[in-house]
Amino acid sequence: MTDNVVRHEGRVSPEARERASGQKGALVWLTGLSASGKSTIARQAEEILFNRGVWTYVLDGDNLRHGLNSDLGFGQADRVENVRRVGEAARLFADAGLVVFVALISPYRADRERVRTLFGAGRFMEVYVKCPLSACEERDPKGLYVRARAGEIAEFTGLDSPYEEPDAPELALDTMALDIGDCAAKIVGMLEERGIVRGS
Repeated sequence: MTDNVVRHEGRVSPEARERASGQKGALVWLTGLSASGKSTIARQAEEILFNRGVWTYVLDGDNLRHGLNSDLGFGQADRVENVRRVGEAARLFADAGLVVFVALISPYRADRERVRTLFGAGRFMEVYVKCPLSACEERDPKGLYVRARAGEIAEFTGLDSPYEEPDAPELALDTMALDIGDCAAKIVGMLEERGIVRGS
């Protein structure tokens, strides 16, 4: 950062936004293998909250790679930068008072923890969408595992690139035991318990 770049504070504080909206800005970060169910769960939780009048938005990893992160590949350095950019974007959404969901493989523990440091206490919630590799391969809705096994996709997470499970996520969702509705309900319940949104 150069010396002539100065951060400017707005006249509307986060606290004023919270009083006006009746909710708190926060980030729910869903991490897990490809095809574990991250995006589907995030969108279900988003819909539940929106129907209750909560302002919310999903930042989906695939969608962001069509725009904001279209210049990034899938090597380790680019994955780190991908998570950094998404974390910064999510912070802006949360600062505006939204409950923002990020659905992103985000394979490295240190990168996810770095995003956590951007948020105040209780405003970042890591959700581990847990699903065995074999089940993810069976689902494979995009055909990515098949292509990776065939050598068409290099550095694929879970196969030839590592995935580091969260050490202590705020919530772990076993998608072999829970359906999408149950998973979304658990996230909404967590947000209620933490005072991010009002109970239904």
